[in-house]
Amino acid sequence: MKDDEFYYPSEEVVKNANIQNYEKVYKEAAKDPVKFWEKAAKDLTWQKKWTKTFDDSKKPFYSWFVNGKCNIFDNALERHQKTATRGKIAILWEGENGDKRKLTYKELYNEVNKFAAVLKNMGVEKGDRVAVYLSNIPEVAITMLACVKIGAIHSVVYAGFSAQALRKRIKDAQAKIVVTVDWSYRRGKVICLKKIVDEALQEDCESISHSIVVNHGKEKVDFSSPRDVWYHELMKKKLPVPKTEVMDAEDPAFILYTSGTTGTPKGVVHAHGGYMVGVYRTIKWVFDLKENDVYWCTADPGWITGHSYIVYGPLMAGVTTIQYEGVPDFPQEDRIWEMVSRYKVNVLYTAPTLIRLMAKYGDDLPAKHDMSSLRILGSVGEPINPEAWKWYYEHIGKNRCPIMDTWWQTETGMNIITPLPPVPLKAGSAYRPFPGIIADVVDKDGKSVEVGKGGFLVIKGSWPAQLKTLYHNPQRYIKTYYDKIPGGMYLTGDLATKDKDGYFWIQGRADDVLSISGHRISNAEIESAIVSHEAVSEAGVIGKPHPVKGEIAKAFVILKSGFKGSEELIKEIKLHIRKTIGPLAVTEEIEFVEKLPKTRSGKIMRRVLRAKELGEELGDTSTLED
Repeated sequence: MKDDEFYYPSEEVVKNANIQNYEKVYKEAAKDPVKFWEKAAKDLTWQKKWTKTFDDSKKPFYSWFVNGKCNIFDNALERHQKTATRGKIAILWEGENGDKRKLTYKELYNEVNKFAAVLKNMGVEKGDRVAVYLSNIPEVAITMLACVKIGAIHSVVYAGFSAQALRKRIKDAQAKIVVTVDWSYRRGKVICLKKIVDEALQEDCESISHSIVVNHGKEKVDFSSPRDVWYHELMKKKLPVPKTEVMDAEDPAFILYTSGTTGTPKGVVHAHGGYMVGVYRTIKWVFDLKENDVYWCTADPGWITGHSYIVYGPLMAGVTTIQYEGVPDFPQEDRIWEMVSRYKVNVLYTAPTLIRLMAKYGDDLPAKHDMSSLRILGSVGEPINPEAWKWYYEHIGKNRCPIMDTWWQTETGMNIITPLPPVPLKAGSAYRPFPGIIADVVDKDGKSVEVGKGGFLVIKGSWPAQLKTLYHNPQRYIKTYYDKIPGGMYLTGDLATKDKDGYFWIQGRADDVLSISGHRISNAEIESAIVSHEAVSEAGVIGKPHPVKGEIAKAFVILKSGFKGSEELIKEIKLHIRKTIGPLAVTEEIEFVEKLPKTRSGKIMRRVLRAKELGEELGDTSTLED
């Protein structure tokens, strides 16, 4: 960690930034965070003003904008219909096979209203859950917005998850309807998402009444189930547009499942009011959005980054947001740079994994394209190493675009630790907390650690876009985020250090959650998948550093008697993991072992496995059984 080399923003960036005097704003917000967020909320449309900005009487179940009435749909689409923004392009969509679509704010508004009418006609009411299993196409935004308009709760599941993982999430949410697509395209392959949904619905999904299928591919799909209905046929119906539900600020807008250390996904619940305030304020300030900006976040709507910074954030800000289906290095390795040039992208928000991959392809690829339209760069998903940061800064930003290296989570809903464009940057540091956020690095007793020392990253107090609870599991919410460290602080689960200038350096997960290409997946979830193979008795999974993906999974596997380790069996187990969880859980290395290090209570000590694998100090092994 080199913490004394600063990268200063240009005069032009500072002069045109939405926030001019960072230090003044930061100090004022730290003095009175509630007042800061109350002011931020006034930038948005409300049906009825709140009676109290913040209520901590039931902590850690905090309430924001108490008794306020709103709907995130109003702020993302409705309010733009009264201004010139309605004629502007809202979504620029492109598929890796070259297909293109454009939707203005007016067209998107009409499509959302039509689909809201369809959902209403199918019996979806306020509070009902709708599962969404779509690739990165405009219909994912249309479905999400139609749900929130009528007060339904969407649960988007990343389209890389397997049928079993999708089934788990549908069952937990007791979803009424699932919206999917026939075919999706990725790296030249055509994937039948409908087939995965059909498999998921084969058992224990009685709550689902209809499977709505978007026609996106040319190949035929099985349509034999009476629950199957085509999206385009439903959209042809002349149905009355339902009124936009007036929601309480604390009413749930969506559930998003994230990996838990027990292997059971956690249903993170976000509400209309606080979530929209946090996302709107951060996208406007962190990415310095201007009225005519073209903005591209390369994430997928199946993750929180896609919810906050592909769909809701850019639409609330009234800018043009790019949606891209496929991978940004296919069919050519420089596809991403060609698109930045062609669409004259002003703000690019991507992941360290992609930056490292692009750096590997060489400096001459970005040099071939005119990317002078770029003004702000962003990084998300995992800590970015200083080498990748510098490559991104020099070869993509041409030493003039500040990099907003953002740290946040599914649970936080919005950027939490992040620079703003006018501040001096350090390569590999996520800077300081966003104004109105109080973060710290503490030891296991909740005491602040000294400068340069590693500790647990925590957030003190609350913030508007904070998760409300874990779906149907308030006890797990308390246990996961508030019980492990004294002092009533929110435990993020990440490790960090702070340097002498107060800059935060994120070091990665403290618990057993892997970050593979920026996707969070728990060790326990992969272990459960491995152990469900007939040949396996036990498994321990660790993360190993990887130059491109950040981390890869390695499994140590004990076989049942009668089974012998072989290359063939390794292939079979890898395929089994892929089928059980999905391709994002790819386990690159499998090693057969006789025993695993365990505590006396029988818990696998992954820390010991990792230390042995990486040749590190074993640390305290006093609790080891053997």
